[in-house]
Amino acid sequence: MESGGLQPLLPSLRLDELLDELQVRLQAILSTRDRVYSLLEAVVAVGSSLELEVLLRSIVETAVSLVDARYGAMGVIGEGGGRLVDFIPVGISEQEIAEIDHWPEGKGLLGLLISEPRTVRIPDIADHPASFGFPGGHPPMKSFLGAPIKIRGEVYGNLYLTEKHGGGQFDTEDEAVLVALAAAAGVAIENARLYEEARRQQRWLSATAEVTRHLLSGAEPGDALAMITEKALEMTGADIVMVSLPTADGHSVRVEHAAGEGAKEVLGLAIPMKGSVTERVMSTGEPASMSDFTPDARVPENTRQRVRFGPGVVVPLGAPGNVRGVLCAGRRPNAVPLSQADGDMVATFAAQAAIALELAEHRRQAEQMAVFEDRDRIAKDLHDLVIQRLYATGMSLQGATSLIKVPEVAERVSRSVDALDDTIREIRSAIFALQAHPEARPAAVRVRILAIAQEMTAALGYAPSLQLDGALDTAIPVDIAEQLLTALRESLSNAARHANATQVDVIVSVNHELMLTVRDNGVGIAPTGRRSGLRNLEQRAAHFGGSLVTQPADGGGTELIWRVPVPGPAGS
Repeated sequence: MESGGLQPLLPSLRLDELLDELQVRLQAILSTRDRVYSLLEAVVAVGSSLELEVLLRSIVETAVSLVDARYGAMGVIGEGGGRLVDFIPVGISEQEIAEIDHWPEGKGLLGLLISEPRTVRIPDIADHPASFGFPGGHPPMKSFLGAPIKIRGEVYGNLYLTEKHGGGQFDTEDEAVLVALAAAAGVAIENARLYEEARRQQRWLSATAEVTRHLLSGAEPGDALAMITEKALEMTGADIVMVSLPTADGHSVRVEHAAGEGAKEVLGLAIPMKGSVTERVMSTGEPASMSDFTPDARVPENTRQRVRFGPGVVVPLGAPGNVRGVLCAGRRPNAVPLSQADGDMVATFAAQAAIALELAEHRRQAEQMAVFEDRDRIAKDLHDLVIQRLYATGMSLQGATSLIKVPEVAERVSRSVDALDDTIREIRSAIFALQAHPEARPAAVRVRILAIAQEMTAALGYAPSLQLDGALDTAIPVDIAEQLLTALRESLSNAARHANATQVDVIVSVNHELMLTVRDNGVGIAPTGRRSGLRNLEQRAAHFGGSLVTQPADGGGTELIWRVPVPGPAGS
């Protein structure tokens, strides 16, 4: 009876076990189905965003939710694949972030995923041989799951998940979900990058076109450089951009334009060039990059105190051999360096800044040339019209003096002739001032002596003979050379008006002193003749410690000797 009573219970127990097992499996299937649906929904949601920054954070948040992790992050690998250039954390508060000494740089376990891009799942981070430890202030973490994100076969970055909720470990299903999400993230990131690059190119073209229009409109160079500085800051993502131009002495550069953080503090800063990165960029015409600006030995001390940023680039304004300044773009300390694309953009804006300076220089030269041409025209009119008429009037009055019988009248006419001579000299001085181009290099002394001789040929009626001895072009200071040329012109003018000579010899020599000798075969100097021109020459020589001597020449005529000591090697 007992055995007969127990047998009906066995099928019932087995059926309950089977039903329980079936329920567990159905629950697992439902859970897997729900997880798959969640994964598909996450893939669709991730793929719908085209804003790269928003997309990256969305991927991390989705991964944390699907795998049920407490913390998640994405590390973006920089160019060259050696380190992380961006790190997007999820699950850590702003206060916790502030307490961390520094962002992960891609060392230890994170570096393992960079060097060996494969899925990593470990129960305890501290037990792994590649573990590098956490920086100060970092929250404790134990379980770890990481997977690479690849775009066209290249690793873009890695997804990191830590601390499974409930204290458990990440399992194979978690790993499969993360790998699937990473694959979908790679496609979405590539689309977002292409979209962002297209928008970036559009903004770049728009910015460069705007700057080009500004340059072609004839705007002041300062306005153009200010616009270029602002556009470079906006387009490159830098924290500060500066344009520095050389000072007049060439020993330093001054920050003429700045935009971004701390721009007001650095504006007008004079940066010494000796031994600096700026000197190297300006001398070679090649850009230079710095991983950390502030402690760099190539940055002058006064600049380190005023300019506080980390990674940066210094780009020349102009081609090698014609660098007109530098453009510097940098980011705040410990920030990610500018990318290659940003560096290329900085170089483009620097080239536009160089064009602005080049156009301004050409515009200034054109305006200056117009002024010079106008001055030359006025000087030519004064010489060909006014001086010639005054000279002819003076000659006519001088010829009429001998016909005047009343001494008082003759004296008055003589004084009028002297006044005309003084007026002619003043007009000539005005002509020289008009023809003196301040920024033009003066012609050689020998060339200018020949020009004066040719100029006075018409007044003399013949060409004077010339003898030039010594290093006239190199040994004579500029101010003495100007007085020499004035003395020569005055002497030849006197000979043309008073000597009635048929020959004039000019000798200019420099050795221990500069000596001008003008000798004619004319009538000589009358004892009571006018001497205002000679007094002028005497005063010019005396100003430099020299002298003027006039005496009868051998064989008749007059010999004028104007001499001035020459300082320096020629006069030693």
